Amino acid sequence: MFQHARRPLRVTSPVPPPSGRKALSRELADFLLDLSIALHKHAMYPDGHPSLAPAAGAVAQRAELLLSDRPTLALGVARHQLVIEGIATDPKHPVLRELADRLHRHHLGAVTFSRGVTADEVRDVLRALAVEADRTGEPLGLGPPDALRHWPHVRLHTLSYDRLELVDEPAAAGEAGSAGVRAAQLWVGLARAALATEHPDQAPPSTEPAVIAKAIDERPAQGTAAYDQAIVGYLLQIAAELKAAGNSEAVALRSRMSGLVRRMKPETLRRLVEMGGDFAQRQRFAADATDGMSLDAVLAIVQAAAETSQQTISHSLVRLLSKFAAHGAAGSAEVRPRADAALREQVHLLLDGWSLADPNPGAYGAALQKIARAAPRVPGATQAVHPPEPDRLVAMGLELDVASPPVLEAADRVVAEGGALRLIEALDALPGQAAATALWRRIATPEFVRALAAAEPVDYKILDRVVPRVGVRAADPLLDALAAASTRGVRRGLLAQLVTLGPGIGPLVVKRLDDERWYVTRNLLGLLEEVGATPPGFSAARFAAHPDARVRWQALKLWFGFPAERDAALSAGLHDADPRVLRLALAVAQQLCPDPLIPLVAALATDRALGSELRLLAIRVLGGSDAPAARAALLQVSAGGRTLLGREKLPPKSPELLATLAALAAGWGKDAAARRVLARAAASRDAEIRAAATGAGAAGAAGAGGLDTRP
Repeated sequence: MFQHARRPLRVTSPVPPPSGRKALSRELADFLLDLSIALHKHAMYPDGHPSLAPAAGAVAQRAELLLSDRPTLALGVARHQLVIEGIATDPKHPVLRELADRLHRHHLGAVTFSRGVTADEVRDVLRALAVEADRTGEPLGLGPPDALRHWPHVRLHTLSYDRLELVDEPAAAGEAGSAGVRAAQLWVGLARAALATEHPDQAPPSTEPAVIAKAIDERPAQGTAAYDQAIVGYLLQIAAELKAAGNSEAVALRSRMSGLVRRMKPETLRRLVEMGGDFAQRQRFAADATDGMSLDAVLAIVQAAAETSQQTISHSLVRLLSKFAAHGAAGSAEVRPRADAALREQVHLLLDGWSLADPNPGAYGAALQKIARAAPRVPGATQAVHPPEPDRLVAMGLELDVASPPVLEAADRVVAEGGALRLIEALDALPGQAAATALWRRIATPEFVRALAAAEPVDYKILDRVVPRVGVRAADPLLDALAAASTRGVRRGLLAQLVTLGPGIGPLVVKRLDDERWYVTRNLLGLLEEVGATPPGFSAARFAAHPDARVRWQALKLWFGFPAERDAALSAGLHDADPRVLRLALAVAQQLCPDPLIPLVAALATDRALGSELRLLAIRVLGGSDAPAARAALLQVSAGGRTLLGREKLPPKSPELLATLAALAAGWGKDAAARRVLARAAASRDAEIRAAATGAGAAGAAGAGGLDTRP
C-alpha cells in the first residue's frame, strides 16, 4: 500500500476533529438521574411522604427496562464520579456528583441491580442510603456484611479496608497543602477499590504499588465489573489531579502511579484504559497522564490508549520515545530535563495528530510535501520508467474535475490496495464536484458493501460512509454477512448498519425469517422492531411459537407493537413456559389485561411451582382488575389455612402476601370476604402486613407495576 511520501489523497483542509466526549446512553443517564433524585427525596422527606413511593417506583421501572436485555446492571463508585458500562460520569455534574459522594461516604465501591428488582427493594435501599454516614458515624460499608445482602435483587458492595494507611506517610506529609491531602485520598481510594474484600476481619494489606498492581491484574478472575469501573474512575481522577498539581506537587502520588503502571500487566492496562470511555475520553486521559505522570508511565499509558483507539504508533517512534524516557530517568543533570520536556512534547503532538484526518501533521507533512515537489534526476539510459501511481492519478483527476477511464481504473486500484478510506475522505472534501460524484458511483455499490462486510475485521469506518450512499441496495449483502457472522460484536455492528437504512428493508428482512439458525431469526425480528415497520400482512404470531425461547421472546416484543393483535400476543406470552417470556408478558399485562385472560393470570398467581418473582408480577396484574377471577385468586393467595382452634389465618409473610393484601385493600375493600382477610392482617403483629392491609403499601405496589415494555 502507499508509503508515507504519497500518503493522502487530499486536496482540501483536513476533516475537523470530533468534538466533545461520548455521553451515556439516554437510558443509562435517565436511570442515574432518577436514582439520584429518589435518594435525595428519601434524605429530605420522612417515611410515608407521598413523594417517596413514586420516586422508588420510577427507579425500579428504569432498572427493569435496562435489565430486559442484560442479567445485571453494575455501577462503580469513585470519590466524585460514577463509572457505568465503560463511561465515567462528569465529576462536575452536580446531581451525579452528589450521588457518587453519598455512596462513597457509605464506603461502598459498587452497586449491582439484577432482574426482578422491585419498588419495595429500591425503597428499602434508598432508605438505608439516605442516612447521612458522616452525621451518624455508621457507614453501611463498615457495618455487618449481611446487612448489604438483605435485598435479593440489589447488592451493595463494600470497600471494607477502612484501616488502610499510606506506608510512606512522611512523603505524603511533605506534599503541598490541599494537593497532598487530595493525592493521599485518591491513592487510598484506588487501593480500597483494588483490594476490596467482604471479610473485614482480615488484616489490612499494604498500599504498595506492587500489591495494588497484583490485585488489579487478578481482578478479572475474581472480581466484578462494577469494581473495575470504580478503579477506572480513580485512575481518571488521579491523572487529572497530577495534571493540575504540576511538577512540584503530588510527588509521592506520581511515584506511586509510576510503580503501579510499571508493574501492571500490559493487557490489564489496556482493559482499564478501554473501559475508561470513548475515543475522546481516552485521548484526554492520555494527555492528562502526559502532563503529570512519570515518563515510563506516560509511555505505557499512551501505548495502551493507542491500541484501544485503533491508532498506530510505529516501532521507530516507540524506540525514540523509549530513548527519551531512559535519558529523562537516568541521564545527566543537563540531559534529564531536556529529555523529559522532549518526550512530553512529542506525545502531545502525537495525541493532537490522532484527531486529524491527515496522519502526517505539522512539519513532517511539510517535509513530505517538499520531497514530493523536488526536481527529479535525469534518468540514465538504463534506468527503468515506472507508470504513475494510482493515488496520483486520482488526485490529478479530482483537481482537474475529470473522471476519465484511467482515473476510474486508478480508483479501483486504490480500493483494491486498501486505500478506500483515504479515497472516501478525498471525495467527501469535494461535495457536488462531477469527478467526485462519478467516483462515488464507482465505489458505492452493493458488491463493495459485500466485500467490506465479509472482511475480518469489518471496517465500520468505511461502511459508515458507503452504506448511506448505496441505500436499500446495501441490505442484501449486509443481511448475508449478518447470517454468516460468528461473533456477537460483528452482528451488532452489522445490525446497526441495517437500522440506518430505515423501514424500506422490511420486505427483505421478512423473506429471510425462516432461517434454521435460531440466532439469525432472533436478530432479524429485532431488526424489524428497530426499523419500526413491517410489510402489509406480516404477523409475528408464528414466531411466538418457535422452539427456541429466545426467538419467542423477541417475536413477542415485536408482536406487542401491533395494537390489533395485542390480546393474542398477550395470551401467547402468558401460555409460554419460559420464565423470561412469561416475565415480559406479565409486565405488559400490568398496563391492561383483558378479562378473558384474568383466569390465566390467576392460575399463575396461585401456582406454587412458579418462581416468586413471576407470581408477584401476576398478583400485581390481578390487583388492577375487577374481574371475579382476580378476586378469587387474591383470596386464595391470602388464605393460610386454619389454626388449632379452627380460625382462619394468613400464610407466612412474603412479597406475594404483601402485594395481595395491598391489591385487596385497593380494589376489594367493600367485599365481605376481602374485609375479613384485611381484618386479620390489620390485627397482625407485623408492621408491614398491617401497612399493606390498611392501604399504606398500595402506592408502592402500584408504582412497581407500571412497567412500559412496548417495543
